Amino acid sequence: MPALPSSVIEPVWDQFAALLPEHIDTHPLGCHNPRIPDRVIFDKLIQVLVLGAAYERIADSTCSATSIRNRRDEWITAGVFARLEQMCLDAYDKIVGLDLGDITVDGCIVKAPCGGEAAGRSPVDRGKQGTKRSLMVEARGIPIGCVVAGAHRNDSPLLRPTLERLARFDEGLGVGLPEDITVHLDAGYDSGKTRELLEELGCHGVISAKGTPLQADQRWVVERTNSWHNRGFKKLTICAERRARVIEAFIALANAVIITRRLLAEAWPTHRWALRPKRRP
Repeated sequence: MPALPSSVIEPVWDQFAALLPEHIDTHPLGCHNPRIPDRVIFDKLIQVLVLGAAYERIADSTCSATSIRNRRDEWITAGVFARLEQMCLDAYDKIVGLDLGDITVDGCIVKAPCGGEAAGRSPVDRGKQGTKRSLMVEARGIPIGCVVAGAHRNDSPLLRPTLERLARFDEGLGVGLPEDITVHLDAGYDSGKTRELLEELGCHGVISAKGTPLQADQRWVVERTNSWHNRGFKKLTICAERRARVIEAFIALANAVIITRRLLAEAWPTHRWALRPKRRP
């Protein structure tokens, strides 16, 4: 059984393949083993992301674990994963429209048993190693930015680098920022520094007050997206990667899958295409 349905994986692969750099054979004798097709490596990475299995368990006669890691690092260096995520955001904005007037930010702590650059003592897991994802979503819950850090980091100091990810929409890629942006935050961000930061960035803030009952407001969308990350991608639930760039690449790939899923679901009643599912996703 495939890790993802063909209606999702095929459009993601088509965009991914278009971003791959041309391979140049530099072997001095030209007599090494044939290069493993990129599609095989891509399918293996999807399995690692969804199933959370080790590379050695995913490897088989078609591809070794070393080949998966080497090709993954090659694509990270070329910026393929980040560009794929941006292309999916651009496609969603053209067909459905990104609502950047209301954005929500929240943190999510997951296990990081192997430690690494983005790991720290988790305050919710008896001091074991953990990773925090500071996630930013637009009004419908589409992920538009994420910052990874150790689980010991507070949410508030991660707000600035998370909001700075909005700069991706001011690079002439077709999506622009509205004049008025409202940022929805929970009580963990209720501080004078947070309000000063929002004022500096020209954003309005809706922040839950400390010591009062939970005020859901518009914040449920980021909780739902965190659930999509944790329930749909085992690799993000138990983060076994030690390098931050690899974690960010897997998050970008997961976001591309999530955005494509939402695009298929929302465009299904109004658009027709070759691989359109018979039932609404």
